[in-house]
Amino acid sequence: METLSPSEPRLLSTLVEVQEGSIVSRILLKKETGSVTIFAFDAGQTLSEHTVPYDALVQVLEGKAEITISGVGHEVGAGETILMPAHQPHAVRAPAAFKMLLTMIRG
Repeated sequence: METLSPSEPRLLSTLVEVQEGSIVSRILLKKETGSVTIFAFDAGQTLSEHTVPYDALVQVLEGKAEITISGVGHEVGAGETILMPAHQPHAVRAPAAFKMLLTMIRG
């Protein structure tokens, strides 16, 4: 697993590329207390509804995501963030290609 190199400034949006018909992810940091992962979604891709036992913070880096939390839909655009609370069902859909940073806190 390749993570982010310490003490090296990087532009987040360049750390993963959109691939046709896919969702691509790269773990940047992983510890017992949580993880930081960058994702690139091609248009039309989805993460189906699921629940996790941890809070997760989504930051959209490029494009726009449709995020549903407990049945309520939200459009989240570049530069915006949304909290997906622990134990609440959520899903992610890409109306067009987009990139996001996901920070999951275990605790």
